[in-house]
Amino acid sequence: MELNVLLAVGGALLLMSVFANKISSNLGIPSLLIFLAVGMLAGSDGAGFHFNSAKTANDIGTVALAFILFSGGLETEWKSVKPVLARGTVLSTVGVVLTAGFMFLFSYYLLHLGTTMSLLISVIVSSTDAPAVFTILRSNNLYLKNDRMKSVLEFESGSNDPMAVILSVVAISMLTGGNVTAASALTNLVLQLTLGIACGIVFGKLALLMLKKWSFVYQGLYPVFGVAVVCLVFGLTQILKGNGYLALYTAGIIMGNASYPYRNPFIQFQSALAWVLQIAMFLTLGLLVNPSELKDVFWQSLDATVCLVFFARPLAVFLCLIKSEYTTNEKIFVSWAGLKGSVPIILATYPLMAGIENATYLFNLIFFMVIISVLFQGRSLAGLAKLLNLSQDEEPSKPQPEKST
Repeated sequence: MELNVLLAVGGALLLMSVFANKISSNLGIPSLLIFLAVGMLAGSDGAGFHFNSAKTANDIGTVALAFILFSGGLETEWKSVKPVLARGTVLSTVGVVLTAGFMFLFSYYLLHLGTTMSLLISVIVSSTDAPAVFTILRSNNLYLKNDRMKSVLEFESGSNDPMAVILSVVAISMLTGGNVTAASALTNLVLQLTLGIACGIVFGKLALLMLKKWSFVYQGLYPVFGVAVVCLVFGLTQILKGNGYLALYTAGIIMGNASYPYRNPFIQFQSALAWVLQIAMFLTLGLLVNPSELKDVFWQSLDATVCLVFFARPLAVFLCLIKSEYTTNEKIFVSWAGLKGSVPIILATYPLMAGIENATYLFNLIFFMVIISVLFQGRSLAGLAKLLNLSQDEEPSKPQPEKST
């Protein structure tokens, strides 16, 4: 496609997505559904734009998630994360494994999907989705009485992707004849988590030191510095065999809770960039889907989503939060807020790239599961919080700092 045409089409799609986001806010529909819909309408079954590169979609999704998680970390208050750190860590590690295990049992014995399909579905949908959780929990119509629920959900979604990625890679390696043992998988997991957190702390502190010691001539260079930080932290952490996503989320929390020159514009730019990349990611994932094929997976997607939302996720959450300070109503809310979004769709491109049998069918099934999850769970989250007496009509006022004399 000619460059001018490509730029015009890309600009038109971004503009449509921006206005569609306003419409989605008024209608109470999660914006990522609108972005996916715009991509699907522009695809081969719609406007006729043909796109079938799972590798390209995976690369775009990887880059977008890196910036989204960094932005999410920047906007996360450490004082709200600290009290839920222990329970959030359990949910983002043990919870993912339990969700995958329960989902496999339901898929294999109840839905009769077969070993391969059951294994892949269970690991791909085992984690919650950071973009979906960040967007919906930070919307203007959901004010929770207790900040610990919001904090634990955001921390869980920002830190549980490594588990889902590792489980997916291990499952695909097993199915394609790779030499994977439980010991090697566990070692890899511990290494990725440890190095991810360590690299995030080191690089985050180093970036802060540079921001405080150096003063750039032009204010516009501070956002450029932020982009460089994201690229370097993710790339170097991955090279060191750590998890780049976890490193960026950790570095974001460190930088977001410190003071340095032009801090607010720095964070605002990262938020804007994360939105641009989020739109681009969902448009690309929407282009990868042929809507005419979704009808073939509707009933199985619905059955699998019911098993995940009403059984697998709640069982995992209640086991992880056993003997905790969370009430039954809060556990129900945390269970229901395990939203799916871009991460499962991106992970569903792994079997496509590996050439696994029925990978296209699996991708469509996961895609439809995400739509069902976001449409029903996302839209009903505020209503459920009100029903469980966990929400309030107005945002709780935050104490103002005392003025110094």
